[in-house]
Amino acid sequence: MPTHLVTNQVPELVGYDAANTPSILDAVHRAGADHILDELHRIGRLAGSAEAIQWGDRAEANPPTLRTHDRYGNRIDEVDYDPAYHHLMTEAVGFGLGGTPWTQSTPNPHFVRAVKMAVWSQVDAGHSCPISMTYGAVPALRANPELAALYEPGLTSTTYDPGLRPPQSKAGLLAGMSMTEKQGGSDVRANTTTATVTADGTYRITGHKWFTSAPMCDVFLVLAQAPGGLSCFLVPRILPDGTRNTFALQRLKDKLGNRSNASSEVEYDNTVGWLVGDEGRGVRTIIEMVNMTRLDCTLGSASGMRNGVAQAAHHANHRTAFGATLIDQPLMRNVIADLAVEAEAATSVGLWLADLTDKSAAGDADADALRRISLAVSKYYVCKRAPIHAAEALECLGGNGYVEESRMPRLYREAPLMSIWEGSGNVAALDALRAMAKQPETLTAFLDEVKLASGADAHLDHAISDLENQFIDFDSLQHRARRVVGQMAQVLQGSLLVRYGNPAVADAFTVSRLGHDHGDVFGTLPTGVDTAAIVERVTPKLENRQG
Repeated sequence: MPTHLVTNQVPELVGYDAANTPSILDAVHRAGADHILDELHRIGRLAGSAEAIQWGDRAEANPPTLRTHDRYGNRIDEVDYDPAYHHLMTEAVGFGLGGTPWTQSTPNPHFVRAVKMAVWSQVDAGHSCPISMTYGAVPALRANPELAALYEPGLTSTTYDPGLRPPQSKAGLLAGMSMTEKQGGSDVRANTTTATVTADGTYRITGHKWFTSAPMCDVFLVLAQAPGGLSCFLVPRILPDGTRNTFALQRLKDKLGNRSNASSEVEYDNTVGWLVGDEGRGVRTIIEMVNMTRLDCTLGSASGMRNGVAQAAHHANHRTAFGATLIDQPLMRNVIADLAVEAEAATSVGLWLADLTDKSAAGDADADALRRISLAVSKYYVCKRAPIHAAEALECLGGNGYVEESRMPRLYREAPLMSIWEGSGNVAALDALRAMAKQPETLTAFLDEVKLASGADAHLDHAISDLENQFIDFDSLQHRARRVVGQMAQVLQGSLLVRYGNPAVADAFTVSRLGHDHGDVFGTLPTGVDTAAIVERVTPKLENRQG
């Protein structure tokens, strides 16, 4: 019909290299990791292809379903996923995004994994959950060398092998964790799940876990109260003799965010588990896993920001309104540049933390102290910024961004998760204070790090001085935790951008975030900022419209 002639609609963002992003490539060059560029661009082209984007769409549109019993009435407690989910998992595991870095002898394996994760995860956020938990499980499991020797080969494999079978018979394994309970949430010391030792040295676990994501993983790290206190246990879905461990799925959670991955409630009833670490040291043991997944929360929020601003920039470059292309209108350019600055700052600190992880894993005590506090600080702040960033990026598309077909509502719904996962904003902020109190060297290392940029930017110098003054009054520090930790995160991002980042981005960040010449919403960068150069860095370059 002539009345239905479609004009001024933006072509779908497809057929591009998601790795062809300056903030990503700059970090790769800086880390001396150019040897991964060929593989990274291959991942980026797949992530930007019609095929992979459709995998994400189908996995999201067809959520997993729970089957508690088979046709004969036997309890099976299995979750069925759409085939697209398995495609996503096959690629992610094959890229080495699970536990692979822990056994690689190649240079900076954790940084390399983080870069690949940052590029690939934009296709679908849900399947990143079991990938991240598998990555984090390896260092925690090493608290029991015998168990590590048994399960680590599968957890570090690059083969995705779904289905419930005896772990030692599988080409690859996935790990999950089962920590929180109804009455406690982040306060895991309030857990009531019990673990009783048996004559053969195994434990029998009984209790109800409120959130257990990816319940089709092969093994889980579980917290339970043993005679010696809260302890960590390895619980396999299938026991070595091939029988099913008791792992009763009560229901799948009806979540705000991604639908592609299943989160569940689990009942343990005389479930077999093996102690990991010492009795009473459960939190200390599983914190190794939590720290890795907190890194992925930071990286995931940064990836969401990059994805959102890329969609916004693409839209603005193809849409006209009021007689001009949106990107040529100063206020829209201000908004997108401001979103870009936030995304670059988050990406910079996330990949810097991954580089610190390599140094820490190699035994660098100074890097470990710096990473300890910087991870808590960045997890708090970057993940807090993600939801408002997603909302503003969505608004750049107007009404078109408000419909599911744009995928922007999916990005918006997912954004709050990273701030909640592995401890809410308050937990992360208080953890930063705990690090300062128990390990004062962490604060010293942090301040020494940010001061490496001293003298290069007046706004940054003033912000560092103001930050140091926040630690004079320790009595009220807990009340001020969010403000202080937020300042620490901004100063760290500013220092990294001034030292290593694009000059236009660094100048925009320091004048707005540290110089306080910034409003309450995005799009309030002051005059004098080179918005055109900043927007150019985040505008996707279409290579193949057919994907």
